[in-house]
Amino acid sequence: MSWFEALVLGIVQGLTEFLPVSSSAHLRIVGALAGWSDPGAAFTAIIQIGTELAVLVYFARDIARIVTAWVASLVQRDRRGDPDARMGWLIIVGSVPIVVLGLLLQSTIETTFRDLRIVATALIVFSVVLLVADRVGRKQRTLEELTVGHGVAFGLAQALALVPGVSRSGGTITAGLLLGYTREAAARYSFLLAVPAVLGSGAYQAYDALHGDTAGAPVAWGPTALATVVSFGVGLAVIAWLLRYLQRGSFVPFVVYRVVLGVLVLGLVGGGVLAAAV
Repeated sequence: MSWFEALVLGIVQGLTEFLPVSSSAHLRIVGALAGWSDPGAAFTAIIQIGTELAVLVYFARDIARIVTAWVASLVQRDRRGDPDARMGWLIIVGSVPIVVLGLLLQSTIETTFRDLRIVATALIVFSVVLLVADRVGRKQRTLEELTVGHGVAFGLAQALALVPGVSRSGGTITAGLLLGYTREAAARYSFLLAVPAVLGSGAYQAYDALHGDTAGAPVAWGPTALATVVSFGVGLAVIAWLLRYLQRGSFVPFVVYRVVLGVLVLGLVGGGVLAAAV
């Protein structure tokens, strides 16, 4: 991987991680359109650390408060009803599905799921699900009303993002809308829920890459580090913009974009312009 490729893919990752359009799909598609070799699941997971660091910075006060309250609740019974401690437990509960499925399906994630036909189909199908959720969701609940059952539902939706094209934020936000949460509340919990899963996945893939135990080409550490840093800066700006946008805007523009991109990719694969398989 060249430094230029890393720069471009870092920008793509930062732009698309928090929008409901699937960053992993875009990394796969952009590389294919540019004629570059597939960056691989390991590269994708590692540079996502940059965007999750952006979440840590943007929500630093919230996260510090949640972690402090959660740790205190382990030893102080009177702190177990604290809303921040409760949010800490809900993030843990919501992270279980993607951890379990990520480990069970690791080989498939690195190979089969990266087929462009699967990616494009996921973009189209889940755009329809997002549109329906945005139209029928009551958009009344706040995060203070989050229950354990809802936390698990968010977690299962996040696990769907193991398939490039679904979108981690898109899946969890869709679940939140269907459960009646406001757009902003669903997005905020989506960002917080992704932190342990993405940081854990990135660290796991980095460890495997250091030992040469990954599918596809070896990780180029210099360019990968650059892409991670770039994704952090771009991602930080996107978080701030998206939370402001969701106070008034809808998901329709993202739905239209996903459908157009999915149809375009299917057409290019069908016409033999792009190879479907990795």
